[in-house]
Parts: sequence; structure tokens; C-alpha cells
Amino acid sequence: MLTRAATSNTLQAILKLTRWQEFWAFTSILTWLGGLLAYEVRGATLDWRLFVVFIANMSAMAYAFMINDIEDAVDDTHDPDRARRNPISSGELSKKVGWTASIIMFGLSAVCYALAGWRAFVVGAIILILAHLYSWHLVRLKARPLVDILSHAMFLSTLLFLAAFFIYTTHIGYLWTMVLGTFLISAYGQLYNQVRDYEADRAAGLHNTASILGLRITQILAPASLVGALLGFLAAILMGAFPIWLLPVLIVTIIVVHIVLRNVKTDMRGSETDDNIALVQREFLTVVNTLMLVWLIVALVS
Repeated sequence: MLTRAATSNTLQAILKLTRWQEFWAFTSILTWLGGLLAYEVRGATLDWRLFVVFIANMSAMAYAFMINDIEDAVDDTHDPDRARRNPISSGELSKKVGWTASIIMFGLSAVCYALAGWRAFVVGAIILILAHLYSWHLVRLKARPLVDILSHAMFLSTLLFLAAFFIYTTHIGYLWTMVLGTFLISAYGQLYNQVRDYEADRAAGLHNTASILGLRITQILAPASLVGALLGFLAAILMGAFPIWLLPVLIVTIIVVHIVLRNVKTDMRGSETDDNIALVQREFLTVVNTLMLVWLIVALVS
């Protein structure tokens, strides 16, 4: 029988396995954004289902990151930084317990998607399947050039947005620019990660898009994807997808967040960094999360 200390250590290791710091910010943004655009553009009435999908999306992302570390545990032992981050590689958690915890997370996500309705369940099922195939060694989509970017952008971004949006409506209309934007910004994130992890991925024998295209071309594609995403979001803004009153809130939020975080040198993983891009990403995600929460509160009380 496990002691209280052993149980506490195990739970902490499971929480570490989820790598929640790396996905909570963008997952919350995409979920609230999907529901809020259905409310703003399609006149939907927000209800409890949006919060159920929020839990489902968070659980699905936890599952995605958990299975990634479980499947990559052996490879991560070859890199000291990755080994410390991965509780299975470091010996803090057994692979059996890791699999058990990930299956529970998978089940929680599937149940929540089902509670939100059949459309959310279909989208959620695709998210969970892609999350599994992305890291599972028998398929390992992340080791397949181009497919790694496409699958990553779909299940880690676009489908999270659509799972919330489809609760209320399937009428995309001009919001296709937002769908494209969510896809491209996630593609940027994956390309950025492949640039950052280029040498470690090559050492692990991972044949992803960056390994085929080379570092220089990948470094060009990453900002190009970001520019494309920003253009997609700008198009949606110009077509009236967002309420005007959000603009002054955005300006104030940017100023406050920059003042609060200007001397903080940690990225979204909580790791110390001098990478200005990572620091800007952290401020950007903080600003947008704050904006989404303000918008959500106003939508719920109005």
C-alpha cells in the first residue's frame, strides 16, 4: 500500500506528465474563441456545454502530451533537458502508471465531448485519434514530413476551436479566415519548435518536416505561417467578427501585461530563457486569455 508521501509524489509526477503549462493557455483561448464567435457572429446563446467542451479540450491536450512523453521516454533519455522534463525518462513515474493515467484522461475527454452533443463528440473523437497517432510509435505522425505539421495544426488548434464552435452552429461563413488562422498559427508553433529542437530531433532520428527541408527553409516557413495567421485574424476583425468595445480593453491589457511581465524571463514551459520570441509568445497568450475572459464574462451576463 502506498504511503501518503508516495501517493503525493505519484500524483505530482502524473501532473508533470501532462505538461499542462505548455497547453493550457492556447487551449483556453481556442475554446472560448469558438464559443464566443458563435455567440457574436451567429447569435448563439452560450450555455453549460461550452464549459464541458473546455474540460474536454483540456483533457484531450493532456492526453496528447502524456502519450507523447510515454512514447518518447526512451528517446528523451539521450537528452539531459528532455530527460529531466519527462517523469518517465527520469524514473519519477513508471510507464504502466503513465498509461493508466493517460487512459483516464482520454476517457474523461471523450465523455465530456459526448455530453456537449454529437457534433462536438465527432470533432473530439478526431482530436483524440490524431493525438494518439501523432506520438504512437506504430504510426508516429510527428515523424512523417508534412503530415507532422498538418496533424499538429489540426488537433492542437483548429479542431479545438471547432469543437466549441460546432456546439452551437456549423455555419462557418466568412469565419473560414479564423479557421485558417488557427491552423496557421499552430503550424507556426510546430515549425518554431522544430527549429528550436532541430539538433535534438536529428540525434533522436526523428524525420520530421524540418529534417527534410533543412533548418534554413524551416526558419523561413515559421514566420511566413505566423504572417498568414495574422492576416486571417485581421480579415475576420475587419469583417466584424469581434465587438468594437474589445479594442480599448485590448490596449489596456497589453500595457498592464507588459508592465507585469517585462522582467520575467520564463517561457510558457516555466523554463528560464533569453529567447525574445518565447517571451513575446508568453505575453501574447496572457493578453489574449485575459481578453477572452473579459469577453466571456460580458457575454454571459448580458
